Order: sequence, then C-alpha cells, then structure tokens
Amino acid sequence: MQNITLTQEEAQRRLVRPEDRVSCSVAFIDCKLPGSHLKQNYSFIGPGVTQSASQVVNIPEPHGFNIGAAAMPKGVTNNLHLHFTAEVFLIHEGSWRFRWGANGEHEAEFSAPAILSIPTWIFRGFTNVSPTDTCGMVFTVLGGNNTGGIIWHPSILDAAREYGMYLSRDNMLIDLEAGGTLPGENDLLQPLGTEHIAALRDYSVEEMSQRAVTGEQRQWSENALLDAILPGHGGELAPVIGYGISQDRHNEPPILNPHGFSVEWIRIQNEKRVGLHCCPDVQVLMVFKGTLEVTWNRPGEEVTIVAKEGSVISVPGGSWRQYRALNGTMEATLTTQGDHRKKLYWDAGIIEQALEWDRCLDPDGYVATAGILPATARRVGEKVARAL
Repeated sequence: MQNITLTQEEAQRRLVRPEDRVSCSVAFIDCKLPGSHLKQNYSFIGPGVTQSASQVVNIPEPHGFNIGAAAMPKGVTNNLHLHFTAEVFLIHEGSWRFRWGANGEHEAEFSAPAILSIPTWIFRGFTNVSPTDTCGMVFTVLGGNNTGGIIWHPSILDAAREYGMYLSRDNMLIDLEAGGTLPGENDLLQPLGTEHIAALRDYSVEEMSQRAVTGEQRQWSENALLDAILPGHGGELAPVIGYGISQDRHNEPPILNPHGFSVEWIRIQNEKRVGLHCCPDVQVLMVFKGTLEVTWNRPGEEVTIVAKEGSVISVPGGSWRQYRALNGTMEATLTTQGDHRKKLYWDAGIIEQALEWDRCLDPDGYVATAGILPATARRVGEKVARAL
C-alpha cells in the first residue's frame, strides 16, 4: 500500500465545513409538490442520487460510497422512492418519521443521534416531525460510486406532472417552467408497474427496528483501539454497520448485512487523542458533537485542520493521521469503504508505549494483554501492527 502525505492545501480541501455546504432546492422531481418544496439537498462526497445538473458536489472524487444530506423544516416530507444500493440515514438533528412499503403503509420515528439502514428495493420516505420549528438535518451514506439513481413511486410521478416536472430516461429532471423541453413519451422514465411493486419485499416495523441503532443503544468500547490505555489518549468506538476499525474482539456491530461500507461511532473526551495510525481504506468522518482536530502525516511533516460540529472530513486510504478533541467531548461517525474487517497500523512509538502498559495486538489484530501471550504470538502481533 502506498503511503500518502497530505499538503496543508489538500488537507483543507478534504474538509467540508457547514459554511462550505451548497444546497440545491431542485434536486428531485418532488421539489415543487406542496409539503416538499422546502427541501434542501446536499452532496458532500459524490453526487449521490441527485436528479439535477445544478447540484454542487463538494468532493467529487470516488470513495466507494456517496455522502450527502437533506435539510428540511418541520412538517416537510421527502416522498416515496426506492434505492438500488444501500441507503443509511445518520440523524444529526431533530426527529424524523420514516415510512416504507408499497404505499408507505409502515412507519416509525427516530431522533438524533440515531442511525437507520433502509433495505434496497423498497419504497421509503421521511418527514421532519421535530418538536420545534427549527430546520432539521439528516445525513445519508449511499453505497457505491455509482448509485444508479432512484425510482419514484408512480403517485409522485403523476403529481409532479401537474407542476411541469418530468424525468428523462436517464433519470434527470425536466422542468418545463424553467425552459425544459418535453420529449416524447418513449423518452420519459416510465413508472414502475403494479406487478413489480407487488413483488417488492415487505418489511415489518419490527424488522426495520432491527436495522436501527439509537443513541441509547450504542455499545461503546474503551478497549477498541491499541493506544486507548496511554496517558492523554482514549478514543472509544461503537460499531453500527459492518466491521470497521475496532480492535476489541467483543465489539461486534448489530447490523451485519453487506453495505459496501462500515459505519461506527467514535468518541474522544476533551483534550484526549487517538494516536498516529494509518488505515489502507478511504474513510469519512462526520462530526456530530464538539470539535475535532485532525493532524496528518509523519512527525516533521504534520499539517492540521480543525473540524467543528457538522463538518465532513475525507480521509484518504494510506494516510497517517491522529485525532484530538477540542473544547469538550467529540462524537463523530466514521464510514470506511468495504465490507471487510478494516486494519489499522500504528506508529512504532505507539506500539512501544503500549507494550510498557502491557498492551499489544494479538496475531488476529485484536487488543490483548501482552504479558499473557507467548513470545511467538507477541512477535506476530507486533508485525501486524508495524506492517507499514
């Protein structure tokens, strides 16, 4: 694996701050429907499933997944549609009512902070039902570099036509009021037939609840990272979807079906840090609470960025980095490319310090008490940790 050294300019380019967000109010065909016209769509990493050529993408380079967000005032709805690749909701603000099924007949509510994974090939929609009138935001992680777009429920396509909104066969918006030209019917995206809708799988409320992890359900591990025992360190992880970077053999994720990426929570107490390490896979951090300082590169070449709440940080695979919480406890989600269990490689200084505290990695890459391991196991574990 090639090691990557970031310049200050490149590090800054990979930070999307709240003030860097660029919304699009015409991203989808339902953007003019009453009750949905106040939606704002964002594409932070990759275009996602936007249907508008005017959508601004902050970081367009492929990550193996897309990350965006929807900002919606209380009472505003995103209407029924289906996805072909994974769609995971990271609820950052407010309370949201999700609906799913052939006609949206099932529903459940989730409030921040919560993570919900809705299966592919089922219709879904959601409404901001927060108790206050403030605009809520929900982040999304979408599987693949190319999501293939979405299919809208036939009722939404019919309603949109009354407002001069159509979809071309390549799933892009045609807005007659904005000067768009209506092609022939054969060049328009056709609605999904009733027989195909009837064939979609039905998920009960109980089944969907098993695909959600609320804030209270997070299982935090203080033993998830090799360096956590060291003075001044102390990152914690709470897995949610797939196997991420946790080095705690008991720290298992509750949602295991393949998504093309893993999602876990990371928490660092005020002024604590996660020491210098490297991951071969591309990652994205989304700061939900507090402020995160990220320092890239080996000693002598460090560059640093500061990410406040609501920021999105793209972390290239093969880059060395360390994290520190500023101004209070920091909580973020960490999305990592791939369905495999991810590996971390630690700086040699971290490995030596950990050994002084009787801590090491076993041959399977999990945190262990160094003193109880035979020399053969310790040597293999150190080799795993030092591979880079």
